[in-house]
Amino acid sequence: MHLLSTRPGGHVEDGGQGVVRVSQTPGDIVVLTVADTTLSLLADAVAALPPDFPTVRLANLMWLRQPASMDMYVDDVLRHARVVVIDHLGSPADWAYVVEQATSLARRHGQWLALFSGEQQEDPQLLLRGTAAVADSRCLWQCLREGGRDNARTFFDLIAHRALGLGPLPAPPQPMPPVVRYRPARPLPWLAQAPVALLLFYRAHAQSGNTAVFDAQMAALHAAGVNPLALALDSLKSPASLATVQALAAEHAVDAVLNATSFAVGAMGDDGADGVDAPLLAGDAPVLQLITAGCAREQWQADPHGLQPRDLAMQVVLPEVDGRIGTRAISFKGLAWRCERSQVDVVRYQPEADRVAFVAELARRWCALRRTPPADLRLALVLANYPNDDARLGNGVGLDTPASVVGILRALQAEGCATGELPAHGDALMARLIEGVTHKLDANDHRPVGQSLSMADYLVDFGALAPERQAEVNALWGTPDQDPMLRSGRFMVPGLRVGRVFVGLQPARGRDLDLVATYHDADLVPPHNYLAFYFWLRRVWRTDALVHVGKHGNLEWLPGKSVALGAGCWPDAILGPLPHLYPFIVNDPGEGSQAKRRTQAVIIDHLMP
Repeated sequence: MHLLSTRPGGHVEDGGQGVVRVSQTPGDIVVLTVADTTLSLLADAVAALPPDFPTVRLANLMWLRQPASMDMYVDDVLRHARVVVIDHLGSPADWAYVVEQATSLARRHGQWLALFSGEQQEDPQLLLRGTAAVADSRCLWQCLREGGRDNARTFFDLIAHRALGLGPLPAPPQPMPPVVRYRPARPLPWLAQAPVALLLFYRAHAQSGNTAVFDAQMAALHAAGVNPLALALDSLKSPASLATVQALAAEHAVDAVLNATSFAVGAMGDDGADGVDAPLLAGDAPVLQLITAGCAREQWQADPHGLQPRDLAMQVVLPEVDGRIGTRAISFKGLAWRCERSQVDVVRYQPEADRVAFVAELARRWCALRRTPPADLRLALVLANYPNDDARLGNGVGLDTPASVVGILRALQAEGCATGELPAHGDALMARLIEGVTHKLDANDHRPVGQSLSMADYLVDFGALAPERQAEVNALWGTPDQDPMLRSGRFMVPGLRVGRVFVGLQPARGRDLDLVATYHDADLVPPHNYLAFYFWLRRVWRTDALVHVGKHGNLEWLPGKSVALGAGCWPDAILGPLPHLYPFIVNDPGEGSQAKRRTQAVIIDHLMP
């Protein structure tokens, strides 16, 4: 264990292993909460209090996870306070030691202690554990749950009157609308005939001024040619809020939803029972799940996992229950300002520009899929080739992949996609595929090439990668001109064009190695021909969407973070912000989740044979 003397504000995601000494002097009123939005709101209110108002200290409960941290805070700050308020978020066990010490201290020292839930739902048991009157604790709870500057001032005025005998009794907290139409600081002109995306985030962010990331996301959508609408709401589980979302989406014919609220609206069933389906937010419009990370940018950069367990659960795993499309972390917590009066560092979301742009482009492409006439779409169906042998083309676990591809092509044709003449059946498809080059290198010499990528185009895209990524590839596989998939200075792209649909064969992750053993290798960087395959799909074929057919390909196993990928992570660098669909066997959600979280895949489960 280590001892860290620091200032409160945001929190350090250290897995609860560190002992933190909060560097504060004693104050008359101490408020503890886990929510940075609440700290931000209260810090603004403290800064506006009269100069003769009792002294206030604000601190994040996350600093007090270790009992030793709480013990030191009791000695340094809490035992000197006249008033202690705990805004308790989580289960009773989460802050058991904090509550135990605070209640014991309050009774020994005659402190005015108010405890209440940090949730929208009142917790009667917590209200009873304080020394303050239940009605007063409930009023403080309402002030914070309703939010807004006026209610924050009421929060302190009530404490002053009830606990310290100062000032008149304030008016009750004022209810705030559960949903507020949010407009960014810089107005964005409406784009005629452009698609519309609806951005959803918690009302608490708007009330505390924590909106820079949402302003940035709206600006990026607008720059991408998408009209952004935004709603700040209390919860999607609120029927009134949900109805408002659905009404606004219908009024503006929303093409995509970008959701920055956490958890799930639906629920999975237990022991075979039916679950609760998540309601549709905007009809059949796709819902993209945004990640507003609870850690600092430096922590995310250094963490190979990408997110801490709390963010992973609330912003990735649970939203998957509702079928939302995973995206990227668009912000990280950072210091906004320091409130000297309450001795707290105010932490707010700071936008990550390239991740914001990634999400905006992904949303634009999903909007385009809805709006583009089927006959004008360009699509790509990619078959796994595990390992690289012609006898293993289209290998999908529990799936007749060739027959499925033909079935998909027929369905696309029926919807109006330009597919031309289709293979009669799966065997005919496979026969046509192996007439051309494949990834079986020793059989390619006399096979024709249907499509290829010039070295000049390849070098442009390769040069756009981070220099360290380029160096990794060259160090392991040599320079591009040494790749065995080159013919006449061009990278061969195995596959078959069926009208405006390309059926391609996914490359191996390497050569002259155990292809089976390295299929899931988390450190093996891809060779040049692997990059060229996906560069061709994006640059030359200009695919509108990508479908990997059957469990499973290898793109989702390339090196990089486990979740909340950065631009330097290989799946992100290769696939980019493309809509991605993935028919996948239903009995392997673990590996399917890998594709969802690392390659923004929409998993389409199929049954076992």
